[in-house]
Amino acid sequence: MGDVLSQNEIDSLLQALSTGELDVEEMKDSPDKQVKNYDFMRPAKFSKEHLRTLEIIFEHYGRLLSTQLQVHMRKNVQVQVASSETVTFSEFSNALSNPVILGIINFSPLPGEIILEIQSNLGYAMIDRMLGGQGTPLDKTREFSEIELSILDRIMLMCMGLLREPWLNVVELDPYLERIETNSQFAQIVAPNEMIAIVTLNIKIGEVEGFMNVCLPFVTVEDVMDKLNTKFWFSTIQEEEGEGFQENIEAMLRRVEIPVKAVLGQSSISVWDFSLLQVGDVIRLDRSIEDDLSIYVGNLKKFTALPGVNKDNYAVRVTSVLREEE
Repeated sequence: MGDVLSQNEIDSLLQALSTGELDVEEMKDSPDKQVKNYDFMRPAKFSKEHLRTLEIIFEHYGRLLSTQLQVHMRKNVQVQVASSETVTFSEFSNALSNPVILGIINFSPLPGEIILEIQSNLGYAMIDRMLGGQGTPLDKTREFSEIELSILDRIMLMCMGLLREPWLNVVELDPYLERIETNSQFAQIVAPNEMIAIVTLNIKIGEVEGFMNVCLPFVTVEDVMDKLNTKFWFSTIQEEEGEGFQENIEAMLRRVEIPVKAVLGQSSISVWDFSLLQVGDVIRLDRSIEDDLSIYVGNLKKFTALPGVNKDNYAVRVTSVLREEE
């Protein structure tokens, strides 16, 4: 998180530029390298590579969530990954307002819990929609009733269940919802100075828009940090897709119906003779009864065969297979 200038500092900087105390060109041409302070008390345990992989995971999660929410809300739902960052847990919890919707989820088999936070305006809109309303949030926030918490519990269970599939390439999860908290003070899942990754999803239900924050403590995902890189991620996806793709193609090919025809022979007659044909007339073909028939698969000559019968049906017995070079 970068340093934020106060309004007084901004005014002082603008005044220095206008009076000539600071030269913009000199600042640009300065050969001095920019040095960034590193706080060893708050080590950056999540690299940019880790955050990018988490974004990929939750992009997949967002697609699943938008589909499921449309079924429950019966309204157009859009879910997109807005941002990802790493902060301390105290910074995350201090930024929460009350009341808030916090789903405490045990991230089994990984140790510890994660938090799914849904903004209260989204929560009110979901409750209103599921109770038959238009899906509009309240003008003034208030505490959630027992009935509303029961509805939120169902929504949170649905959100939790969708976590399994996006994480399959990293770990096979078996999460379960421990509880729902509406007060951030009762959701202390890790130490205040512990580093966490926050992935923010932008959710739009009809005209109502809000955020869902996914809080992932480092201690919870530490065991799978080596798998949270794009190289491992894409290699795993390609391997799984390669195996599955081949099996699916083979399964589909087995069910494909293709035309097969046996050509007894060919003959050319005039239009006049064709118009005079009657039942019982004989057309002489260009091959004898001892010659093999040509078997076509589609428009490709693929086999030769001898004619015959099988029970009450005409049939052929394949005598040879024609290769492409033939």
